[in-house]
Amino acid sequence: MDPQAPYVGKLLVDTMRLGNSNLYSSCIYRPGATRWSSHYDSVCDLIEMYDAVCTVLENIKEDGSTGSLRGEATGGYNAIRQFEFVFILHLLKEIMGLTDILCRELQHKSQDIVNAMNLVGTTKDVLGELRLNGWETFIGKVDLFCRKHDIDMPDMNAQYKVGTGRSCQQKDNITVEHHYHFDIFNDAIDFQLAELNSRFSEGAMELLILSSALDPSDSFKSFDIDKICSLAERFYPQDFTPKELHILRCQLKIYEADVPHHPVLQKVSTLSELCRGLVETKRSERYYLIDRLIRLVLTLPVSTATTERAFSAMKLVKTALRNKMENEFLADSMVVYIEKELADNINSDVITKDFNSLKDRRAQLQ
Repeated sequence: MDPQAPYVGKLLVDTMRLGNSNLYSSCIYRPGATRWSSHYDSVCDLIEMYDAVCTVLENIKEDGSTGSLRGEATGGYNAIRQFEFVFILHLLKEIMGLTDILCRELQHKSQDIVNAMNLVGTTKDVLGELRLNGWETFIGKVDLFCRKHDIDMPDMNAQYKVGTGRSCQQKDNITVEHHYHFDIFNDAIDFQLAELNSRFSEGAMELLILSSALDPSDSFKSFDIDKICSLAERFYPQDFTPKELHILRCQLKIYEADVPHHPVLQKVSTLSELCRGLVETKRSERYYLIDRLIRLVLTLPVSTATTERAFSAMKLVKTALRNKMENEFLADSMVVYIEKELADNINSDVITKDFNSLKDRRAQLQ
């Protein structure tokens, strides 16, 4: 995203803090550090309530309780009345609006991998179309917004100047339109596409799509022996020998006739539930190669939900009183906090008894 984008986000937070009234604090969505979709909601709210935000800042400029508060309000007001701020604000809304569905989809703990990968490809195509043919429509929206709110629109055919006066960075052949079109609009979209290509390369997307053949949802409707064997052969050559690949295909044929009809396993809907079910029904030993492949697939990072939960948990676990906590202890504490469902089943008395039996102690733990 454009370097100005973090400043836009900071100004959103500062504006809500300065306008500390029930009206505005209840209407402008507060952006969260660990949920990217919340920034999109904040941007949309600021555009919708632009006049109200300007009014709040103007009132604080005049009637702020302290000089620093009045100064911040003055700076914020001057910034949001600039064309460049409005331009970047609308660009954020445009790009984040196109990626918001994908962002929310990847936050789900259980994924339909095929649909998720199709959504990734569709999002890339739409962003590419915006880059190639979306400039005229986009700048028209910005122009209409500026006219509605009395914001000075620069002459797009004028020479673009870096700062005031002469500069070593000055390019005499660059117009204002060229700067906003290619240096900001196109660059921001290219950056977003580069991030998506980095996160979801063609190889990664193929890996995830092949992995979906193991998905047990909807009565194993995605099950495909050829895709599963191709997955093991192409992406996990060091985990399966040629002989094991042949055995894997044979196991898959028996697995297809057995597992989908098992009264317990036919009810599972996710790979993690299937993995647990195979262990509970002792079929992980019978289909040991399939079990190995499922465990490898479970390590693939698709959903962002776990990552976001980890960042949220870190803020709660590592408080000011625990700021000297070592990384290993922090990691263990976060695992217990994040996996509350598993931690609730742990009997602390059993742990104390085992720890106490390790060696003789001066003081008894029980």
